[in-house]
Amino acid sequence: MARPYSMDLRNRVIGAIWRGMSCRQAALVFQVSASSAVKWMQRQSRTGSVAPSVMGGDHRSKLTTCRDWLLERTEAQPDLTLQEIRAELKERGISVGYGTVQRFFAREDYSFKKNSSRSRARAT
Repeated sequence: MARPYSMDLRNRVIGAIWRGMSCRQAALVFQVSASSAVKWMQRQSRTGSVAPSVMGGDHRSKLTTCRDWLLERTEAQPDLTLQEIRAELKERGISVGYGTVQRFFAREDYSFKKNSSRSRARAT
């Protein structure tokens, strides 16, 4: 993952802009993108600081609270599809995407493999 530019560089770009350079000129001199210089200037005037925002966020799954129910549900009816599980979750008031359900079961090391009785029909 990329890291934010240093505070030293940010302050030097802002200082050059305060001394009369345009944002694009300062960006060229300090070899950063013009959009970065513009955003830093906007942040400086809005908050009084050019410090970067916190990176990342909440990476906890919405499904950890209903883990036991999900595992019991799939054990009781193992032929459920992920879309059907999503629909049942929505009925319970938990709205999540397909990928969220898929990642939950991948973390639980649970796979939805077809068994031999569900194999493809043979040509006649």
